Amino acid sequence: MPTTSIHLTKKLEKLVKKLISKEPEGSDALLGNWNATVFYVDRKKCWLITNADTKYNVVLTDIKASDLKRIEHLFKNAFYGQLVYDGIIIDFETINAAIGSLQFLPTNNDRSTLGFQNHSLEALDWWKYQYGGLEGMAIKELTHRLNTSPFHKDGRSGMNNYTHAIKEMKVLLLR
Repeated sequence: MPTTSIHLTKKLEKLVKKLISKEPEGSDALLGNWNATVFYVDRKKCWLITNADTKYNVVLTDIKASDLKRIEHLFKNAFYGQLVYDGIIIDFETINAAIGSLQFLPTNNDRSTLGFQNHSLEALDWWKYQYGGLEGMAIKELTHRLNTSPFHKDGRSGMNNYTHAIKEMKVLLLR
């Protein structure tokens, strides 16, 4: 069975020590590596999870210690819901097979993805004040905004090299 690796930031590692595997297990899933970090809205823990290849974002809100035992289910449902919101129509079973099982690993210091996440967190912080609180925030809409932010996929500059996460995730899932 394929395995999707999610590398946690040091900040998130401290909160979920029980989930962390020491060594990668299994073969890499179709979607490759992801990076996760924690941020707070109204003193509630939220996770920003970003795909390293496509820069596609998924946000999990109000994650409590009791939710950790079903974090795989929460991630898969949030990812599927975000895909549908972003117009990537694909059935849940295909997504479930593409992800496989989740394994949480210590940080891989992927500077590109971590920098992208920090930029996304700044945008979320700005929107947090605009919406007033977690209950007033339209999380799927805000994540959609993050997923439509342009970036250079291959690191080369130039107007022709811009893309966005939704387009890249479509290419990855529909190949």
